[in-house]
Amino acid sequence: MNIEKISAAAQRTKGKLRRTPLLNAPLLDTIAGRRIWVKPECLQHTGSFKYRGALSAISALSPEKRKLGIIAYSSGNHAQGIALAARQAGAPAVIIMPADAPRMKIENTRALGAETVLYDRVAGEDRDAMGKQIADERHLTLIKPFDNEEVIAGQGTTGLEIAEQAIEMGVNAGDVIVCCGGGGFASGIALALEAKAPKMRVRPAEPENFDDMARSLASGKRLSNATTSGSLCDAIISPTPGELTFPILQRLAGPGMVVSDDEALHAMALAFEHFKLVAEPGGAVALAAAIFRPDQIQGDDVIVTISGGNVDAEVFEMALTRFGGKLP
Repeated sequence: MNIEKISAAAQRTKGKLRRTPLLNAPLLDTIAGRRIWVKPECLQHTGSFKYRGALSAISALSPEKRKLGIIAYSSGNHAQGIALAARQAGAPAVIIMPADAPRMKIENTRALGAETVLYDRVAGEDRDAMGKQIADERHLTLIKPFDNEEVIAGQGTTGLEIAEQAIEMGVNAGDVIVCCGGGGFASGIALALEAKAPKMRVRPAEPENFDDMARSLASGKRLSNATTSGSLCDAIISPTPGELTFPILQRLAGPGMVVSDDEALHAMALAFEHFKLVAEPGGAVALAAAIFRPDQIQGDDVIVTISGGNVDAEVFEMALTRFGGKLP
């Protein structure tokens, strides 16, 4: 992986991706004690950054492979990104999704034209085995949610935008906190920043009890989570850091940051109140880290991603009811 792959992905996807803004809210700065800059990928097509990687990976395939079709597995955001990018490319898509994924994500994936196959992750059904069987039977190309070079390159286009926008805002150094599951988003951004804004450092953010990246970075080896369900932050739960992504973050990232589900919900309410943004719990963990872990951050500026906004109404209502109008 290198900046050339990210630049090539940016060229292939030019005109199709949304260049999401970099936002600031002075009242939130006062609460946080430093300037917080928000990169709202909840405004990206399909409501998350995942469309970037999906479009990059599918656009890199040969016409023959695209015609045969795509298979992917996801709790919802990668699913929707693949479904839309595949539809735009005229490619059939099969998405393997956990049966307990948010209803909105399953319904949106189907609405975008993808075939969905549900599995029981709580009971330990093996999505990899299911995916391999279907892929072999139908000759489909598997596009993994994070352990795929072209996916990482596509996510890295976010980092190119952050570097350009930060300079426009007069920000030359600081932590860039990134919502992290398997590490595709964080590693792509880290590679882009290494080339374009070397004084900025990625910090992965995860939910409590699913902090495999933070623990892996601290130990120097890939560690696993004890379970793959049980958090509201379903979008960024993965079994273990990626084989491709972990070495990148081990080289370029700072220590991981960890927040609770309640802190993620509180950050959702703050995002709505201060930026008029709708964030899902997993998409709000980076903002939560900036608000609730200020002692772990250095500098007068911090950039955070809101990685997704695909949240069921009842969860969003819970965030606003419990934490709306409340100071951290």
